[in-house]
Amino acid sequence: MTRGHSETINLPNAISLLRLLMAPVMLALAFYDRPVAFLAVLLFAGFTDVLDGFIARRLGQITELGSHLDSWGDFTIYSSMAAGAWLLWPDTVAREWLPFCAIVASFSLPVLVGLYKFGKLTSYHTWSVKIAVAVTFAGYLLLFGIDNPWLFRIAALFCVIAGIEEILITLVMKQERADVRSLRAALRNR
Repeated sequence: MTRGHSETINLPNAISLLRLLMAPVMLALAFYDRPVAFLAVLLFAGFTDVLDGFIARRLGQITELGSHLDSWGDFTIYSSMAAGAWLLWPDTVAREWLPFCAIVASFSLPVLVGLYKFGKLTSYHTWSVKIAVAVTFAGYLLLFGIDNPWLFRIAALFCVIAGIEEILITLVMKQERADVRSLRAALRNR
């Protein structure tokens, strides 16, 4: 195996690729009205999101491709979460439209800004996004699992803050770079 080949085919990248493949499964489950299975696959996707980064750091297999695969997987899962909620629980989405739209905008707008500026999906993995994702996953499960909206509403605020930080990072960076943990780090390293 060549060095370049071994850097792309590794366990963390395979886990990220698996997460990418879970998005169409989630959409199919939502389309066929299988809410429990949808939430189960979502939980597994969340687990793989934590697992791939942990394994990459633990095994020293952090690669630029892995960072991008992780971000692509995240974006497809978040998009599937939004589409699945709209298909499975339209009344709840209508009732919680403001936090729902805020969360969707918080992960969509930074992607669009990054695509416009750099021509590709950014892959910052900021601390604020990590916190926002954890709160959003828990809030999503509470809202759509037992119809308790309070944490989902709080998650929207965390997501907006994280989205704004990612947009600001893109605006201050001269070129795209993976794994920029905060706006402060972006300002320091530009």
